[in-house]
Amino acid sequence: MSKARVLVVDDDKTLVRLLREALAKAEFDVVTAGNGIDGLQELYAKQPDLILLDVMMPRMDGWETAQRIRQVSPVPIIMLTAKDEENDKLKGFAAGVDDYVTKPFSFAEVVARVSAVLSRARQVAPEHKAKRYASGDLVIDTDSRRVTKAGAVIELTPTEYRLLATLAENAGRVLSHEQLLNKVWGYEFGEDTGYVKRYIWYLRRKVEDDPRKPEHILTERGFGYLFQGD
Repeated sequence: MSKARVLVVDDDKTLVRLLREALAKAEFDVVTAGNGIDGLQELYAKQPDLILLDVMMPRMDGWETAQRIRQVSPVPIIMLTAKDEENDKLKGFAAGVDDYVTKPFSFAEVVARVSAVLSRARQVAPEHKAKRYASGDLVIDTDSRRVTKAGAVIELTPTEYRLLATLAENAGRVLSHEQLLNKVWGYEFGEDTGYVKRYIWYLRRKVEDDPRKPEHILTERGFGYLFQGD
């Protein structure tokens, strides 16, 4: 199997060098860019499997870069930032970011997050045959990994898709925050159920007519969420 390719986009040359060394030691193929514009060019040229993206950069910041990436690619994105405020995390998830690592961080943590996000993006549950799930005009085809609403394709990040597919595969069954966290994000995320709440909200913004009055992804207060299948 070929090495997974990671694109590191950051203007801090020292940090980029250290990230390259840590990721290369973990058997990743690493390419780098010093700003968002160069990062987009490397995305087209090198087709990475995952992007590590800094927030504060010259020419084009991480938020705009993430939005532009999402216009052309579902590649997983991990945001690197010095900020640890809830609004910044929400902004990142709204831009289609799959995970969020706050500086200062250990390189072991970054490598672990990269491995976990790549694993989620590639994971196919062998015990489940490909199926088609529907809730009204919302259709999830797990064979093609294609989601449509009223016939129009909905673009989802790998994590958003996995969350929706997990809910759909358990249609009519309430899944707790902890169950979803384990199935979609993995055990290494511990009890950080905030990931689930954020992604449910942003997923609803894409699949519901009115995310504040959901018809497909329902909340069972005090318990969790369920997919309202046909």
